[in-house]
Amino acid sequence: MIAAISLLAVAGGIALLAVGGEVLIRGAVSLARLARVSAAVIGLTVVAMGTSMPELAVSLLAAIRGSSDIAMANVVGSNIFNAAAIVGLAALIAPLTVHMTAVKLEWPFMFIALFICLLLARDGLIDRLEAGFFLVSLASFTVYMIRVARRDVAPPDKAEFAAAVEARTVWPARWRWIIDSGLVVGGVAFLFVGGRILVGGAVRLAELAGLSERVIGLTVVAAGTGMPELVASIVAGRRGHQDIALANILGSNIFNVLGILGIVALVQPQSVHPQIIASDNWWMVGTAFVLFPLMATGRRIGRLEGAALALSYVVYLSLLF
Repeated sequence: MIAAISLLAVAGGIALLAVGGEVLIRGAVSLARLARVSAAVIGLTVVAMGTSMPELAVSLLAAIRGSSDIAMANVVGSNIFNAAAIVGLAALIAPLTVHMTAVKLEWPFMFIALFICLLLARDGLIDRLEAGFFLVSLASFTVYMIRVARRDVAPPDKAEFAAAVEARTVWPARWRWIIDSGLVVGGVAFLFVGGRILVGGAVRLAELAGLSERVIGLTVVAAGTGMPELVASIVAGRRGHQDIALANILGSNIFNVLGILGIVALVQPQSVHPQIIASDNWWMVGTAFVLFPLMATGRRIGRLEGAALALSYVVYLSLLF
């Protein structure tokens, strides 16, 4: 009975996070459009960061609760899930085309961020100074990406970003500022409640199943909070916006490390589980590294490569358990 309640709590928390994330993104995108921010800028910043809000809510609440293994494992597990499972499944459904900014800018910055995270975590602690470094790096990257979006993004890429933003724009209304602000507030509330329910259910489930909080964080929690990225990438691919699908994943991975880990460790310095240092961080960096040759050769990730990525995630899960 207790196990069933814990499973329902996890499922309910994931559902609330998905709803909260979508509502928050729609409100934020619409507000950005009202402020006359370009579609390319919104796509590269608001949408990419917005899909990571469930991870932020869960990791922050887990850290406040004292479950640092869940907080850290959620970030690492989400990045592995994004690079292997989501890119793999999205490519299986529709081969992903790759725009040059992803090869020249987004992937290199993502890989450097993940590798720095691996290095800083080796002493078993992400402290407030390191958290500040992450946040300053994220701010610098965001400013630079805005400049790139305004100046260097090619017309076809701008069209794809505009289409993706249009899909997340709330239907026009007379009181749009009030409605959109309400959506943002409501989205945050859903994320907070969903995060609390998911963390509580995950901790209880780990206790009942005899699994560590690290394993639950790397699998159930990471996959659950990664649902917005999965849905966004698959929908973008099916609509023919494959560039957006991949850009969303790269941007999400950057924000997961620099934004989420930066905020969480600034609030509460995070201890790092020895197995995350010895194994999981290397999987995170390794799956990100594998993406580069797939992206750079032919600027396309095909179904066969997608199957290989998805299979690598299955291998990771089998080794984890």
